Amino acid sequence: MLTKRIIPCLDCDLSVPEGRVVKGIRFKQIRYAGEPAELAKRYSKEGADEIVFLDITASHERRDTMLHVIEEAAKEVFIPLTVGGGIKSIGDMKRILRAGADKVSINTVAIQNPGLISRGAREFGNQCIVVAIDAKREGDSWTCYIYGGREHTRLDAVEWAKRVEELGAGEILITSIDRDGTKDGYDLELTRAISEAVNVPVIASGGVGKPEHMAEAFTKGKADAALAASIFHFNEYPIPVVKRYLEKRGIPIRP
Repeated sequence: MLTKRIIPCLDCDLSVPEGRVVKGIRFKQIRYAGEPAELAKRYSKEGADEIVFLDITASHERRDTMLHVIEEAAKEVFIPLTVGGGIKSIGDMKRILRAGADKVSINTVAIQNPGLISRGAREFGNQCIVVAIDAKREGDSWTCYIYGGREHTRLDAVEWAKRVEELGAGEILITSIDRDGTKDGYDLELTRAISEAVNVPVIASGGVGKPEHMAEAFTKGKADAALAASIFHFNEYPIPVVKRYLEKRGIPIRP
């Protein structure tokens, strides 16, 4: 069985030049959590399998992604880095990868310009293209949102996940807006629905509050990786604690 991955997520706010990591609830109520490069270095030492950087206001503000932040982090971190936010073109992807990222994550532009998924996969390989889906429950299904959860679309999240796989995405990062920052646990129905609909790895995101929630993401949600922010940023459950818990539960994880 393939090992499961534990991934800290750094939501970055570029309102200050050096950037800062923040965390909110349902994409709102933002609070400061630390400096990007320092947190990335800490998580790498603690045993994170990968790190995701999301420039959470780049698309909404129609600006470029935080290259200088990635360059600083890449000097300190020797595990895979995924970077998202504000990517609009193959050129943007190339600049981010050259800055030290291993993968790029696209959300808003993927919905607005689906062909970019295919072009990115051809140019850099499927493994470099992560499509992020921010979804909110509506009745018995989930709808995709763009611009950092600010704008509703008519796209069904599960159908869109199938489509991005067809277009060449190598991985899907699914975030429940309803659960984001609540610490109530992942939306397991959403995670399982996406995981069962596609054949590429799925990262669960939104709502983790304790190690048990990660275990549920892997077992009930059938995710390949679990992403978390608050529990790591505020040292509620350090990565080694989470990994020991999962190991005791018989879930295959990396050392």
